[in-house]
Amino acid sequence: MHFSEYDTRLAGYAVIVNDDDEVLLSWFNGGRDHVHAIWTLPGGGIEFDESIEEGTIREIKEETGYDAELIRPLTTHTFTESRRNPAFGTSTPRPFKGARVVFEARITGGTLGTLEVGGTTDRAEWLPIGSLAEVRHARIIDIGLEALRGGRHS
Repeated sequence: MHFSEYDTRLAGYAVIVNDDDEVLLSWFNGGRDHVHAIWTLPGGGIEFDESIEEGTIREIKEETGYDAELIRPLTTHTFTESRRNPAFGTSTPRPFKGARVVFEARITGGTLGTLEVGGTTDRAEWLPIGSLAEVRHARIIDIGLEALRGGRHS
């Protein structure tokens, strides 16, 4: 399928781990359909006039309250859907491809607390990495943590 025949969303995410082996996560509230609520990495869609790095840093700030510095790119991940997720609005018959860049990042300032108002992030928290198997979480977390450890995602 030619690239002009589907919609694309470019997004940047960050893996931020503290000295207590906790990962910083944001709670995606599911948008219009709260059944899709899930823990995810801080990050999100890159605006048209932003670099991937600028957009990722902006998303970290909006979702967590923290200022951050990107250390290095860890991995990329793509996925396709037959149509956009209805949680974000009206579906479309156009196929959809998500392209995500995952960075390692560190906190440089700020205070924990979501700055996003009326958006899809309700809160941010530090969760022990060992507890992730017990909580509903997005696959991008596993992909990012595996890349941080030097593994490859599938």
